[in-house]
Amino acid sequence: MSKEIEEEQFTTVIKPRTGLFEVNLKEIWDYRDLMSLFVKRNIITQYKQTILGPLWYVIQPAITVIMYMVVFGGIAGIPTDGVPQPLFYLGGICMWQYFADCLTKTSNTFVNNSGIFGKVYFPRLIMPISDTLSNLVRFGIQVGLFIIVYIYYAFVGSAAMPNWYLLLFPVLVLMMAGLALGFGIIISSMTTKYRDLQILFTFIVQLWMYATPIVYPLSQVRGKMVAGFNLETLMCINPVTPVIESFKYGALGAGEFIGWGWLAYSFLFMVVLLVLGIVIFNKVQKSFMDTV
Repeated sequence: MSKEIEEEQFTTVIKPRTGLFEVNLKEIWDYRDLMSLFVKRNIITQYKQTILGPLWYVIQPAITVIMYMVVFGGIAGIPTDGVPQPLFYLGGICMWQYFADCLTKTSNTFVNNSGIFGKVYFPRLIMPISDTLSNLVRFGIQVGLFIIVYIYYAFVGSAAMPNWYLLLFPVLVLMMAGLALGFGIIISSMTTKYRDLQILFTFIVQLWMYATPIVYPLSQVRGKMVAGFNLETLMCINPVTPVIESFKYGALGAGEFIGWGWLAYSFLFMVVLLVLGIVIFNKVQKSFMDTV
């Protein structure tokens, strides 16, 4: 019996993390099948036992666009740089909704998954990454709706015209995902002790949208000052603004390109945010079961 024990070999060894910056990418890759299962689970369960199912991915932005047209386009009279209102609003909604959905889901990683985290081991980063990947399905369907509306306006002679900046689209989506993942894992790590942050964060996300040029073009704030500060510069400090403005300019050809400097700023912001988020995440995951 003792000889059998001596000859026993282990194929997997679980070791504690020794550094805050340590991210075992190979381990995450080894658990890619589990990640794909989480992605499928997130997609299937979101609209399980609903009548319309994935059609809600189309209905929600469509109704939102109609409301924006009535409130911001009709009542407030906010211009859209000569672009048809449905196109302008839908372009911003697609990008923002993907960011907001990823941010909301990843910010609840520890709280929502405490049950499974306490029973079985797997790399904890798999959970927020799978949330980010599963939201790509919804994002893809909404982009498809945007393309259909775009084709319609192209036939009726719309002034909207794409340009070569649209080639940045995959990079812009990657930046939105990185920003949402970075912010999300930081908030998730903080809410393990302070649940009030969940309520506060939900409120902040709602206000954040109005600080981003979704329902109005950035040109509307150009040259305006607030408390002695240039309002356009303040809005561009928001790392989501350069991403959405670049997408709108590339897809619709409206306004002016925000500039490579601001895009580089958003990209560097995303990298720093992810590094900071991983540091905090690695620190909290060691003891979060004691407080969650």
